[in-house]
Amino acid sequence: MKNEVFEDYTELTAKQFAVMNYRYTMISGIIPIVEDKKKLAAAVKRTAEEYGVSKPTVRNYLKAYLKDRDKRVLAPVIREAKAMENKYAFDIRWALNKYYYTRDKRSLSDVYTLLIKERFYKDGALLEDRPTYSQFLYYYNKHKSATNKIISRQGLSYFQRNERPLLGDGVQEYCNTIGIVMLDSSVADIYLINEAGQLVGRPIITACIDAYSGLCCGYSLGWEGGNFALRNLMQNIICDKVAYCRNFGIEISEADWNCKGCLPGKFITDKGSEYASENFSQLTELGIVIENLQAYRAELKGPVEQFFCCIQDYFKTYLKGKGIIEPDFQERGALDYRRQACLTLRQFETILLHCIIYYNSKRVVDFPFTKQMLDDGVKPYAMNIFEWARENGAGTNLLEVDAETLRLTMLPRTTAKFTRKGLILKGLRYKAEGFQDEYLDGNKVEAAYDPDNVNQIYLLENGVYTEFTLIETRYADTTFEVAQEMKQVQKKKLADEKEAQLLAKIHLAEHIEAIAGGTGTDTLSRTNLSNVRATRAVEKERQRLKRKDGC
Repeated sequence: MKNEVFEDYTELTAKQFAVMNYRYTMISGIIPIVEDKKKLAAAVKRTAEEYGVSKPTVRNYLKAYLKDRDKRVLAPVIREAKAMENKYAFDIRWALNKYYYTRDKRSLSDVYTLLIKERFYKDGALLEDRPTYSQFLYYYNKHKSATNKIISRQGLSYFQRNERPLLGDGVQEYCNTIGIVMLDSSVADIYLINEAGQLVGRPIITACIDAYSGLCCGYSLGWEGGNFALRNLMQNIICDKVAYCRNFGIEISEADWNCKGCLPGKFITDKGSEYASENFSQLTELGIVIENLQAYRAELKGPVEQFFCCIQDYFKTYLKGKGIIEPDFQERGALDYRRQACLTLRQFETILLHCIIYYNSKRVVDFPFTKQMLDDGVKPYAMNIFEWARENGAGTNLLEVDAETLRLTMLPRTTAKFTRKGLILKGLRYKAEGFQDEYLDGNKVEAAYDPDNVNQIYLLENGVYTEFTLIETRYADTTFEVAQEMKQVQKKKLADEKEAQLLAKIHLAEHIEAIAGGTGTDTLSRTNLSNVRATRAVEKERQRLKRKDGC
């Protein structure tokens, strides 16, 4: 430490002033006993241990102060560093930008080496006038930006996901009532088999979680995600959960899981392709608001992420050795958990239902209760919180929708065309009463269809769905995919026989020409045209006699 007394306290920066007082506080208890050598040594040792510094450091501060009896001598001197900053700032900043703030992720020592090599090395020798490594570090520490460092070295997406400051109030910041839900999907950590004992794979769980209460409003479980899973999810949200659970041998009351006939008024999703599809956006026709979260805002999806974490933790504990995937499943030498699979999809869904019922009605929720909720004695369960909010006028974001309206709204749509043969959609013909003129006009219209059932389609006009039935009964009770395959097979069969048909047609021409070849080209001029009626009668009689004789 350089011993320099500043002329005035006003010359000190706030940081210098704080350091000066800190150092003086450190030695103030020693100053009265500096004459007592025995006490001095013990005091220096005690102070060093208390402040976490070395004993020589304490002695240096004490000597500097005793020389002039002025606290200002304890203030750190930074004028030399400032002079360095002005002299080498341009070169150091150039080196940091070129070599440090890049995806190459070089260390500071390597960047300093490159700085000296590029700017302070000439003809095989180092220049005398060059910054020291300490000066280089001083400039870096003074001007460094944590945000700039992470973004330049790790990338913006990494910063947004893992390092961005989380200063919001989370979900409660914008989900202050029920009826605002979050949708997401996750692959279950378990392998399943079919009824024949064959491995099928890992199922996909799609869930709808009320952001305010944490209630699981509905779910979908299957081998397929995307729009198919979303359609099943929407139907599950509004269905009678008591009857639904009874199908799996589970008896519950409405108090355990009750959101029948109510569709949330606002859906919050990520930027998954299925949520950005036109099919999903059709829900807005029911008055529903769909909001896509910003990228990498996982903290705003806390409720649905917590649901998947809790649900899987519930069943994984008790299903070890039955196809459950452990954390080491991708490591070399780990067990092949597929061989342990022994549950079918229905068995697993029954287990999943028990877990969801527990999650909704028995799991204690750390919820920010209002005074009114506390006075009303609301239990800390998601279902109780949801019910209290609905009964106390906070359920304005719940929409009453019947199952058929929801089903029709969620059906995919495409263009169909009226023709004389019926309403044509994907090559199939449909009919309905009262569209005589439309069949003749040949206009294109919008129609909804169920990909899994070709029996009906629905003409959509001004929000009204009109059912049309299938004309070609040979495709009945199949899917559109199967119907298209049948058409393709038939088309290929016809195409394969075109060559044989052409060859047969050539043979036919040869036979005709061979038979007619013996006649002259002037046959028309030699034909006797008289007594045609009598000649015809004679030929008829001759033909009858040939049939009678069997010739």
